[in-house]
Amino acid sequence: MLMRLLLLLTATVLSAADWPMFRGVNGSGVAAVTKAPTEFGPTRNVVWKTALPFGHSSPVITGDLIFLTGAEGGERVDAGRGDKVVDQGGKLFTLCLDRKTGNILWRRQAPRPRIERYQKVNSPASPSAATDGTNVFVFFADYGIISYTKDGDERWSTPVGPFNNVNGHGSSPIVFGDLVILVCDQDSGSFLLALDKKTGRERWRVDRSEVTRSYVTPVIFTPKNGPAELIVPGAYQVTSYNAVTGEKLWWVRGFSWQPKSVAVIDGDTIFVHGYEGGGEAETPTETPTWAEALVLYDANKDGKIIQDEIDPKLQKSFYLLDLDSKGHLNTRDWEFYRARRSARNSLLAIQPNGRGDISQTAVRWRMQKFLPNVPSPLIYQGVLYLVKDGGIFTSLDPKTGTILKQGRLTGALDTYYSSPVAAAGKLYLFSQNGTATVLRAGAQWETITTVEMDEPIFATPAFVDNKMYLRTRGALYCFAGG
Repeated sequence: MLMRLLLLLTATVLSAADWPMFRGVNGSGVAAVTKAPTEFGPTRNVVWKTALPFGHSSPVITGDLIFLTGAEGGERVDAGRGDKVVDQGGKLFTLCLDRKTGNILWRRQAPRPRIERYQKVNSPASPSAATDGTNVFVFFADYGIISYTKDGDERWSTPVGPFNNVNGHGSSPIVFGDLVILVCDQDSGSFLLALDKKTGRERWRVDRSEVTRSYVTPVIFTPKNGPAELIVPGAYQVTSYNAVTGEKLWWVRGFSWQPKSVAVIDGDTIFVHGYEGGGEAETPTETPTWAEALVLYDANKDGKIIQDEIDPKLQKSFYLLDLDSKGHLNTRDWEFYRARRSARNSLLAIQPNGRGDISQTAVRWRMQKFLPNVPSPLIYQGVLYLVKDGGIFTSLDPKTGTILKQGRLTGALDTYYSSPVAAAGKLYLFSQNGTATVLRAGAQWETITTVEMDEPIFATPAFVDNKMYLRTRGALYCFAGG
């Protein structure tokens, strides 16, 4: 009864046409529109275009307001760890735009007490905002969570962190009932956090030390019986929590490490995937136990392994193994390294059927090939879709996992960070280099058009009022036309 009341209260504020969080209603990527632009481009069917500061967050919409975050100023410099960078001295902003005109109504600067490193293709403003229809909630890893009114008045701010995540954060907050919920997975000290959306005070915090870093945004699963569940993909397992109390309900093992996408829900089935390089092989890689590693590498016999002692092939990536950044490897570091080496990329169809470990009974089917790295799955009109780097697009039967059609997107053989979205019988995909592909939805999908934008694209578009709102590297576009 409580869960149903919370959902009802939320629904009274949010319109069915709103796009209240990353990838729309419950992260589904499905738009409630009857028309959607097919022919568009930098100068075609543009209602308006507004310049934005740098950032990868996706547009979030309620009524006539659009919320985004961005970073401005500062210099991106090499952090000295492979492809990691830091942003020296930049300012962090939350922006509110008028949906009809594209005018920036207000922008508010967030505190930035620290500057954390992140991957070159990431940004300090990657997490998307969330709204309950009245207020907006934003998260910056360099500070924490802030809530504003529609008019830009700060309601509260709650510091969270610092974080131990070598690639920077990518998880976005969500609103459920009277809670703002955020996944804070990292290489040490992972946790799940719920704040009171009225005050910003912590309502509950759940330890997730059994997982390392991820970049996921949770979604809500509502079973026929029982409480609403928070579905959280994580390193090596998918976990369900009571969405009101944070109680851990069930989990499924046999997952990849550092997942990045949201789960999608279809009736009583949860579709979730995880991918990381090295997880494609059929047979897991053999890795010595900690005891065996000490014999191999611990030259001074102090029970630890430092960078100079380890196999030269691993020395360059030692910081990835040293999860707590203490300058040496311990049992925990090594066991997570072994888990990473044995993890397999997987797309899972899960039908929850109990409590605790349901790994052996709840997985309806599993697929381990043709999986995306970052983009989330999409289920639309009874078909499940995936887009993999290289422009490999796949449609599947969600009941069996059978591949219905697979092919490469013409002219879009690229890397993908934006997740696919469905609108008015069409599918929309955007590559990193800015190539848009519009498909006719269906098991035997067909290409309608390919569009070249003039900037890279990392964000996922929003669709409201038969219009598309697309963020590129330096601007937000509004496109019309059906």
